[in-house]
Parts: sequence; C-alpha cells; structure tokens
Amino acid sequence: MSRRVLRGFDADTFATLRRERGFSVSDLARLSGTSLSTIHHWEAGRRTPQIDILATVMAVLAAPIDAVVRIEQDQRFPGDWRVMKGLTQPQLAAQAQLPTATVQRIERGEHPLSEANADTLSGLLGISPQTYRDAYHRARQRPPGTSC
Repeated sequence: MSRRVLRGFDADTFATLRRERGFSVSDLARLSGTSLSTIHHWEAGRRTPQIDILATVMAVLAAPIDAVVRIEQDQRFPGDWRVMKGLTQPQLAAQAQLPTATVQRIERGEHPLSEANADTLSGLLGISPQTYRDAYHRARQRPPGTSC
C-alpha cells in the first residue's frame, strides 16, 4: 500500500469540517476506529492521511473526500481520481483485475494506457475515459521531480 504524502490534503479544511459536523477529535477517532494521535497529526499538518483511513473517517463525517483533498479536476492525475473514490492502488487493481504494479505505473505515466484499461479504470472511478486519458497525459508530461 502506498505511504506517499496525500497530494492536496487540506488540514485546516479537515479540522473545520470536523468541528462543523460537531465531532470532537476524540469522538471522531473512536467512531472511525482511528487513533486520536492520527487525527491530531492530520489537523496539525504533521502527517497526511493514508487514503483508506481517510475514506473511513470521511464516511463517519458524511462528507466526500474532495471536501478535504483539494485538487482541481483539470489538474488531477490518475491517482488523484482514485483517491477521490477512497481507493488504494491494490483495491482499484483488484476491481480492475489488473496487477497492482500495472495500476501504479499507469498512475505515474510510466506504462502505456490501453483503451481497454482506460475504459475499465475510468468506469470504476466514475469518470469518462477521456477524463482518465487526460489525467494520464498530465502524469506522463509532468516536469521531472514532480510526484503524482
């Protein structure tokens, strides 16, 4: 499972949403099965969430992931679309019946994106194949040193 920094996570927005929904850090941690320190670290900006844990927490808050992961649609890479659905690479790969390494390389723009894979992955993510292809091309054309 990927342990990379979650691109676009807004700690302040997350903390504000938690308070607006009437949850203390303690209540949110308890109800989501997440540690108290994890929520504190997210809100302090010391750590970013792993997508599977964030998806669970956001379900408790009854809010979509894109409420706290802020990446404009026309700036998203394939992995960002996966994150918005709350899926890890292994979860998406299993649903697509692809090796996890293939999904990982497609998300980084390092593996050719076939029409069949674009159709399958976009369908699972709830976006059009063209939107997925555009995200893939952004990943392929990103400047050196830019993570996606």
